[in-house]
Amino acid sequence: MTSAPLLAPPRPASSAAARALTPVSVVLRLCLHALLGGLLALAAGRAVADSAPHAGWVLAACALLAAVYAAGVRAPAVHRSPRAGALWLAGLGAAWTGLLVLSPDGLWIAFPLYFLELHLLRLRWGVTAVALTACAAIGGFLAHSGAVTPGAFLGPLLGGAVAVATVLGYQALYRESERRRQLIEELITTRAELAAAERSAGIMAERERLAREIHDTLAQGLSSIQLLLRAAERALPEGDPARPHIARAREAAQDNLAEARRFVRALTPPDLEHGSLAAALERLCSGVPGPRVRFSLSGRPRVLPTPYEVALLRIAQSALANVVRHARAGRAEITLTFMDASVTLDIVDDGDGFDPGPAATGASGAAGGGFGLPAMRSRAESLGGLFTVESDPGQGTAVAVTLPLPLEPLAAHTSEAAL
Repeated sequence: MTSAPLLAPPRPASSAAARALTPVSVVLRLCLHALLGGLLALAAGRAVADSAPHAGWVLAACALLAAVYAAGVRAPAVHRSPRAGALWLAGLGAAWTGLLVLSPDGLWIAFPLYFLELHLLRLRWGVTAVALTACAAIGGFLAHSGAVTPGAFLGPLLGGAVAVATVLGYQALYRESERRRQLIEELITTRAELAAAERSAGIMAERERLAREIHDTLAQGLSSIQLLLRAAERALPEGDPARPHIARAREAAQDNLAEARRFVRALTPPDLEHGSLAAALERLCSGVPGPRVRFSLSGRPRVLPTPYEVALLRIAQSALANVVRHARAGRAEITLTFMDASVTLDIVDDGDGFDPGPAATGASGAAGGGFGLPAMRSRAESLGGLFTVESDPGQGTAVAVTLPLPLEPLAAHTSEAAL
């Protein structure tokens, strides 16, 4: 009858057209067609077999009812428009009333009409139409039999009750099936998004690892080579034939160092591509939803190795994510402090606080069961730093990271600036 299941709740045409008939709905539709056709054939056959006085009129009424039914089945508007469906049911009802007046066998047509009325009309109007149809069936039976019996009332009423219960049960199952389908679609979408996020995180982690490796090996090695070549050049007397070779070697090392730095910059996280660590932290604070976050800088800023900047930025991002998700804080503050031999990052909030003991070690169920604090600690300790957490329930949280400034990179930066 329609691309929507026969007994399903009415749906918009676009939604109905988007889905194909299920095997169950096809069987139900065919059963309804067969039921109505069989009952009409029964009424017509009995009228002819019994030589009823109005047999010709009964045949005409059966043919009219079948024609009206077939026209509605083939009309898309009947299933898309509640008004068209109501008009079709009115036509069926008029044809059925004529058959009911002519033959007592028209009583049985009421049962398939129940299902059509409940399917095409809203529940309130559908139940009302079922009740009116049952009353008409009872009246027709009484008019033809002339005797009042319990069966005259129980048959149509029980049939209507069974139809209502069947349709309501099917609609409940259909709604549950739709909810399950939507949940499955959401699960598939979420898995795809999670896979994309994991790929992106893996790419970023690999970029950071490569940047750290290039900086800590190639760049630092080339910086050391420059220092040694510069010292050797100064140690040689003027006019020594080795000086030009040393100068060319130092220039080659300088060129390769610049190329290594370009690789490091290309692999640097996007947050650090367009500014310093302090600028990246300030942008991070301004984009946090929920609590007010303030950034402050203390000490004389200096150039940090890329692994240091990446580690401090990631720790700040992870700590602020914990503040937003778990702390229910009103204010938070990030402080970046440069000292002579170290750099410190402090993240403080006025949230609910927690017991930092099990959470910092990644124990199950601590602080929401996440691994943020152990990951932050691992980042800090991988660079020889110190990671501390101070918190108490109801007293807020303070996270501090202290990284020692390596002497060799500082010397390399100084020599490179002089060159």
